[in-house]
Amino acid sequence: MSNYSLFLIIIIYLAILFFIAFFAEKNSKSKWVNNPYIYSLSLAVYCSAWTYYGSVGIAANSGIDFLPIYLGPVIAAPLWIVILRKIIRISKQQKISSIADFISLRYGNNRFLGALVTLVCFVGIVPYISLQLKALSDTFSIMADDSSYVSTNILDDSTFYIAVLLAVFATFFGTKKPMLPKNIEGL
Repeated sequence: MSNYSLFLIIIIYLAILFFIAFFAEKNSKSKWVNNPYIYSLSLAVYCSAWTYYGSVGIAANSGIDFLPIYLGPVIAAPLWIVILRKIIRISKQQKISSIADFISLRYGNNRFLGALVTLVCFVGIVPYISLQLKALSDTFSIMADDSSYVSTNILDDSTFYIAVLLAVFATFFGTKKPMLPKNIEGL
């Protein structure tokens, strides 16, 4: 597949995702958008690109040893609703929207602790974001049959453009306000 046709498919797919996110933001009163069950199930999206590649690699090398990667979240999923109910109730009462605010509030509103939690979260999430970007870039290279080309310029690397598109998406739809379900007590 040529790079241009693959890029066009990606742009169309992202346009659909932007439309869905825009629709969800505009119709926040809808029963599908503001539903505690859908909110809880959306947190269960666990199998991403790098997990898929990692699981296939582990399964190819060691057989069934990849199974705990999926069993852990499946076993823990019923507890998410119970835990989330308490966290969302406290977050609504205290008007907080981040993990750092939540933890610092629980320990006396300590600013240093909030900054430390933010730093730990940032350091902890960077490897996962880089794995996602690498998996997406590798997938793009496989689909474009461009695996022999090694880029030394950032503008020639597909990972740069993927990161920019994800940053634009997160800026438009991830930074406005937390979309917590209104009737979490009904779970």
